Amino acid sequence: MLNVGKLGGGRPRKYFVDQLRGLLHRYYGYNFELIDHFLNFLNPAELVQFFEANETQRPLTIRTNTIKTRRKELAQNLIQRGVNLDPLAEWSKVGIKIYESKVPIGATPEYLAGHYMLQSASSFLPVLALDPQVGERILDMASAPGGKTTYIAQIMKNTGCIFANDLKAERLKALKFNLYRLGITNTVVTCRDGRKYPTVFPGSFDRVLLDAPCTGLGIISKDPSIKANRLLLDIYKNSHVQKQLLLAAIDCVKVGGVVVYSTCSVSPLENE
Repeated sequence: MLNVGKLGGGRPRKYFVDQLRGLLHRYYGYNFELIDHFLNFLNPAELVQFFEANETQRPLTIRTNTIKTRRKELAQNLIQRGVNLDPLAEWSKVGIKIYESKVPIGATPEYLAGHYMLQSASSFLPVLALDPQVGERILDMASAPGGKTTYIAQIMKNTGCIFANDLKAERLKALKFNLYRLGITNTVVTCRDGRKYPTVFPGSFDRVLLDAPCTGLGIISKDPSIKANRLLLDIYKNSHVQKQLLLAAIDCVKVGGVVVYSTCSVSPLENE
């Protein structure tokens, strides 16, 4: 007679799950709270694939600043400096993938002149979803260091008005530097708690981008310390703030406007 819920020698499923948890903890270095959280929405095979993917370094990508140059011209200049590159993908007309370089990509004359922005390919997508239009009034609620803000500005061809906000004043230094470097002239920088923005600008924006502060569970390949340090409490705290920010974003947008919400986390508690 089949004993449902029992596996291998009469041992319960929990025994094997605990064995898996221990192996994953020792081999990949994730804390047990994160492993248990991932097991709530990934089966064991998917979890191993996810952990393996996080061990793989992502390729370096840059975004052409079309306010100052074109991708073809930028690529030619970088190739002459010893950079091995390719266009990012068919879906992007401005992205470039860097394989190797004889010069520091963050210190070339083209970089300093504002011809491109170091930016991950995934962070292009919220801006494409936002679909900013020429002449609009747009709020980037958590904008530093400015990758998405400056992409919005170049799509708008430096027209209209962008409010680039961030809660932390120290993060605004990088944002301002990138705005100046890339030649962005349609952007106002503010330092406010995004949750209070509707008290100043209720229903004032055509579109709002909320790239919300999060636990970063989707960028572990970039920051391996996350897998050991993030706890379930961090996920719940972020989720609470994210909901408050999303409600504020909705209150800031005009009737019929667009709100795009994004994070760099894979947790359903922070997204779904």
